[in-house]
Amino acid sequence: MAPEMSLLWEVAIGEFLFVTVILGGGGAWMIGRSTALTWSGWGLMAFYVLLLTIAVRFIHFSLFGGTFFLPPATFGVALYYAVIDYIVLFAFAAAGRSFVRTRQMSRQYGVVRHEN
Repeated sequence: MAPEMSLLWEVAIGEFLFVTVILGGGGAWMIGRSTALTWSGWGLMAFYVLLLTIAVRFIHFSLFGGTFFLPPATFGVALYYAVIDYIVLFAFAAAGRSFVRTRQMSRQYGVVRHEN
């Protein structure tokens, strides 16, 4: 498969959508959910998303012929697409965290109505 090398995806848009958005996004949503349920901080979530980004980059490399961090000749390209993947995955994790935390807060404290 010949790489397209777009601004957001390296090999093909379908591969980016499947690996990064669907598989990685689902994992990132669960990371956000678990850090919200355990009342962990944003730093721990960011670290977990970093680990997930490395796994997503490896899937891009091993299944679809994308770049990985080794050999050093491809490090720059791999780092660029890893940053793109990290931003997308962090957005999914933050959304999952926010969703669960909102549910926790509304269940704990309820809706406060002020009637005049």
